[in-house]
Amino acid sequence: MERPSWAPAEVDIDTPSIARVYDYWIGGTHNFPVDRALAARVSDANPVLARTLRANRAFLRRAVRELSALGIRQFLDIGSGIPAEGNVHDVALAAHPDSTVVYVDIDPVAVAHGRAILADEPRAAVFQGDLHKPREILDARDTRRLIDFDRPVALILAAVLHFVPDGDDPRALVEQYTDRLVPGSHLVISHAGAETVPRTAPEAAERYRGAVSEVIWRDTAELTALFAGHSLLAPGVVRAPAWRPEPGEQPDPELAMLAGVAVKAPAR
Repeated sequence: MERPSWAPAEVDIDTPSIARVYDYWIGGTHNFPVDRALAARVSDANPVLARTLRANRAFLRRAVRELSALGIRQFLDIGSGIPAEGNVHDVALAAHPDSTVVYVDIDPVAVAHGRAILADEPRAAVFQGDLHKPREILDARDTRRLIDFDRPVALILAAVLHFVPDGDDPRALVEQYTDRLVPGSHLVISHAGAETVPRTAPEAAERYRGAVSEVIWRDTAELTALFAGHSLLAPGVVRAPAWRPEPGEQPDPELAMLAGVAVKAPAR
């Protein structure tokens, strides 16, 4: 197919990319027929998956609006995927033009698309980084350029920690990031989880195989433990659609995605 102007030259548009599949599921436009075909095969096994991911993105937008209203002007989004329309920088900059946003993703396709999208936006940047290497991310050139760790920061870990197995100690990993944050900073987490894992999850995971890592499902108590050292904002850890929904919005009870936002407490 003909390469559109927004697609970086180095990106293969004939092989599906899980970053672009995700972009398609959440209603983005940075995807191709091969990505949509893979999305359809995975969705056949888990019909609520696309709705779950859209609910996760809607939660993230609400969280950024709430934090902007609380005075947060700096956002570090790790595991961001393609920063397409309606993402963190759109919401944050619409609220306060002096906001800054740093996106980090391990997927080179997501980063390549992100750089093309953000080419004319000096208040936001995207670079390739591994969640498991906090120092490299926190000390990266773009992070230092746009994030002042002497001021409050919103650390966003949306739909990424469920790729971290228990053996890698996700709580200690989160703390390596939050230790650099001053009190008044906020931690935003969403995570595949529910008290009961959806029956379709194993089959959907099989269709994902080779594209993404295994998803680790955690319950409310396990996700709450990842906020250690922080005070959860109301309503606490809940299903993502139930976190401060828009007026009149009815949260979908089928969606197995948990979420919460917390503020870092002052040192005692």
